[in-house]
Amino acid sequence: MLESAPWLTLLPPVVAIVLAIITKKVLLSLGAGILAAALLIAEFNLLETAQLIWQSFAVLFWDDGALNTWYIYILLFIVLLGVIAAFIMMSGGTKAFADWAVARIKTRRGGQFLPAVLGIVIFIDDYFNALAVGQISRPVTDQHHTSRAKLAYIVDSTSAPVAVLAPFSSWGAYIIGILAPIVAASTLTVSSIEAFLGAAASNYYAIAAVMLVWLVILFRADLGAMRREERRAIVEGRPYADGEVVPGQLSDDLPVHEPGAKRAIIVPFVALVIGVLIGIMWTGYQATGSWDAVEILAATDPSSALIFGGLLGLICAIYYYVRYTSENPKFGWHTFGQGWIGGVKAMSPAIGILVFAWMLGGLIDSLGTGVFLGDLVESSSLPAAWLIPIVFVIAAAMAFATGTSWGSFGLLLPIAGGIVNSVDAPELLLPMLGAVLAGAVAGDHASPISDTTILSATGAGCNVITHVITQLPFVAVAGLSAVAGYSMLAATGVIWLGLVTTLVLVIATVLVSRVFLRPVEVESAEPAVG
Repeated sequence: MLESAPWLTLLPPVVAIVLAIITKKVLLSLGAGILAAALLIAEFNLLETAQLIWQSFAVLFWDDGALNTWYIYILLFIVLLGVIAAFIMMSGGTKAFADWAVARIKTRRGGQFLPAVLGIVIFIDDYFNALAVGQISRPVTDQHHTSRAKLAYIVDSTSAPVAVLAPFSSWGAYIIGILAPIVAASTLTVSSIEAFLGAAASNYYAIAAVMLVWLVILFRADLGAMRREERRAIVEGRPYADGEVVPGQLSDDLPVHEPGAKRAIIVPFVALVIGVLIGIMWTGYQATGSWDAVEILAATDPSSALIFGGLLGLICAIYYYVRYTSENPKFGWHTFGQGWIGGVKAMSPAIGILVFAWMLGGLIDSLGTGVFLGDLVESSSLPAAWLIPIVFVIAAAMAFATGTSWGSFGLLLPIAGGIVNSVDAPELLLPMLGAVLAGAVAGDHASPISDTTILSATGAGCNVITHVITQLPFVAVAGLSAVAGYSMLAATGVIWLGLVTTLVLVIATVLVSRVFLRPVEVESAEPAVG
């Protein structure tokens, strides 16, 4: 069936994505996508369909006769982060930090700059970035009446876009590993890192997305559904709608010690960051026996590093919880257990969604959705230069449909590189590779089945579908500007001119939006804090 109608491979992700947007029930929608993919692979054999669904679940925990530590450790880290947040809140650290920050960060705009800065500083890994930046910033943005959707957008647009531009990150190491044989097969005389930097300079979407975050904060340019969320946060003081399933949100029933201390939140999160960095260096060194930064990042095990940092952060959080609550009769073993249960409960929606998204991703991979989209690139008869904007669009569609930018990198980078090398146009190689990286990040940003989308929403404490819907207008602005930029590059062959075109269009869109749309703070009945 699939051989005669390969377009059917697009059906499961389309089913999941459309249902998620219509029903706003992510687990149900992902489940429908999983069922559709399994039915197609099994050619509607019900017994084989059930076996495929079970296998797609089981392989996340046990693969090739051993524990699948990659997925297990990521899930454990999410749980650890929830428990850390619970103990920090119970010890009074969250409130103390929020009070301290609000006294110094006196405007909503300033509160939004906090996650924007942290998102760039914590660039080493997108998973860690997405979860940690949201957790640290949430008390401040809540106090300044910023919606969780806005926080999720800022977190999401400074995690993957920053990581994909940084050579010394888990993303950079992975991409450099893919680029090495492609560059070696070309006539370019550049190193792998030089090739990465050249491709990064052609990654118009990532550069535009990061710049757009700062412009949106600076000019208070809220587009589309984001205006509704921001209006509610300002006027009603609620950062998310009543009744929404909000992953990462701790229960109000947990007791909070008074007074708290800032160190109860700062020290655990600093320990968390240091622990992850040490874990990255150590696992990379263990694999290579070298202290070379590039070799370490290429061979490191980010999931193990997350566990190391999570445990270190948890030890610090529990220490401050015990230190500050030991004399308080309201706190004891019962509340200690409440902290564990509350942390796990807060993260359970995210864990369920993430497991279903991974299951769907595995089945989509078996189905060949990515291969079908990759074949569209190879079959094109356009001039090589005009394949650059086409490759961007195809990579975006692939990442959107499969929910993974890394999978799109692995499949499309060799295809795009092979096309350029075959027509002997070395000057187009790095722009073509940059367009693949840009498109994959853009599609990943727009996809409700992407793990980074889910984790950004979790870190910010935002409903996943609300995050997707409110982020889409900004993805469209950066994405369409990038298409125009790549078209300019294809027409002129000048990389910097394509980048300038992209950035000018992004700036122009923000400025035009200010002409026709008053800032939400100004039009709302109640002014923002500060």
